[in-house]
Amino acid sequence: MRVFARVSPEHKVMIVKALKANGNIVSMTGDGVNDAPSLRAADIGLAMGKTGTDVAKGAADMILTDDNFATIKKAVEEGRNIYRNIKKSVIYLLSSNIGEIVTMFIGVIVGWPAPLSAVNILWVNLATDSLPALALGADPGTPEVMKEKPRSPKESLFAHGGVPLLIIYGILFGAITLFGFILGCYEATFGPHLFTFSQLEHIDFSNMNVVNEGRTFAFTALAVSELLHAIGMRDVKKSIFRMNHLNNWMMWVAVGVGIVLQFIVVQTPVNQVFNTNPLTFIQWLTVLGLAALPLVMHEIIVLFLFLKKKLAAKQVN
Repeated sequence: MRVFARVSPEHKVMIVKALKANGNIVSMTGDGVNDAPSLRAADIGLAMGKTGTDVAKGAADMILTDDNFATIKKAVEEGRNIYRNIKKSVIYLLSSNIGEIVTMFIGVIVGWPAPLSAVNILWVNLATDSLPALALGADPGTPEVMKEKPRSPKESLFAHGGVPLLIIYGILFGAITLFGFILGCYEATFGPHLFTFSQLEHIDFSNMNVVNEGRTFAFTALAVSELLHAIGMRDVKKSIFRMNHLNNWMMWVAVGVGIVLQFIVVQTPVNQVFNTNPLTFIQWLTVLGLAALPLVMHEIIVLFLFLKKKLAAKQVN
């Protein structure tokens, strides 16, 4: 830390420019006319709202209305939490969409009928994905963000593991959906028998009743898995068992409403629009088991990051 006392306006500007030249993001606070040049030279000029002169306010980017420096800390914390929420929402939505792309691409490559119909995909994107994404955007955040290092303005939104998360969850959603499709087609062909891969070549994909049963499994597994995935996306570095799930009631509303809506489009006469078949209680349990896999993956990733951090700390010591 360096302390400069009785600094002239010219020297204030020099200090600001020197800090910027070293790659720092510089914020300057001031209230007088002499502070105006350095307020304008800084990345973020912050003028006092009560005691500041009009010249200082005009040169600044922001005005601190209560002249309380603790408010600056609160504003930085709020800004970091907002950025984290945007990042979580984007990664959540993109990973879900990548899963749908993987599902359709592999389904076409292996010669199966489309595991999801157009109306299934539209429903998942509009009804299932949107509510949890909004809940993630309104997440209250945590004071722990102030312990993180400042973020570079040139840093990508997908930095610090964003791309691996997209790939991992995208492939996982694709695998869940494809397995759900095959499992539904298998049960429609052979009944609720023990699943064996040797029987896959005997599935009659030309029978639309078989295909619709498979699409029902795939559609429901994808929709519910994305709803549950949103719970883990609240904090990719913390176990769901250590999260405070009571401070974001919107997430529970989003997940609950999403599951109810999915139940309606599968179990009620509305299913004729989606070409889905009602599922039995055992089939729902099977689908829920598949849908819980993203939460299992979340815990594996959290454990991996924890062990990696421990190993790094041990190497430093």
